[in-house]
Amino acid sequence: MLVSVSRDHIQLPVGSTITLNDQTWADYEALLTSRRDAAAIKIRFNAQTQQIVIMAPMAGHGNRIDTLVDLVKALLRNQNRDWHSYDPVTLKRFQEAGAEPDACFYIQNWRAVLGKERLDLATDPPPDLAIEMDLTSLTDLAVYQVLAVPEVWIYRQGQLNLYGLTAGGYEKLATSPTFPTVAVKTLLPEYVERAWVAGSSVALREFEQSLQTGD
Repeated sequence: MLVSVSRDHIQLPVGSTITLNDQTWADYEALLTSRRDAAAIKIRFNAQTQQIVIMAPMAGHGNRIDTLVDLVKALLRNQNRDWHSYDPVTLKRFQEAGAEPDACFYIQNWRAVLGKERLDLATDPPPDLAIEMDLTSLTDLAVYQVLAVPEVWIYRQGQLNLYGLTAGGYEKLATSPTFPTVAVKTLLPEYVERAWVAGSSVALREFEQSLQTGD
């Protein structure tokens, strides 16, 4: 399949990533428009580097992120907490940065975004948690720093890395501020990979049973 990126059309082979240099905010907005309904294609913009990164995720990407999102929802239900989640979603700060996390959760601020088709970070709060599945490309934490997302999870090669936003940027965390009493860093990858080999429903059911029994 040919690679085609223009203001009218985006076509990328599955699993590919391209980086466009010397790009502007106007270029970024034009590509978001040209993507149309190809929601599987992710587009990221960083004004500091003047780069746009376009990604076409693989099948394993979709399966693993779906499982990870289901596990997070199961945790929230188990803790009797409310949330509002988005996937897909475009997060932008005008003229500065734009990203499309594989999933994001509003937990503390879930009421603030109810009923909104589009998010505007000039007036809306950023999500409390953004999740990225790095199978096709690497997440640019500098973009999320501009977007002021307090917690970012990055799943790559069977490992879940947790990052918390500080005044100096993101720091790697051993525990999640969102789930401080749960060892998500070690627990969730077990069930994400379990789903890949045994089935999504099987892994989720086993995870929910472990939460109920406290194992």
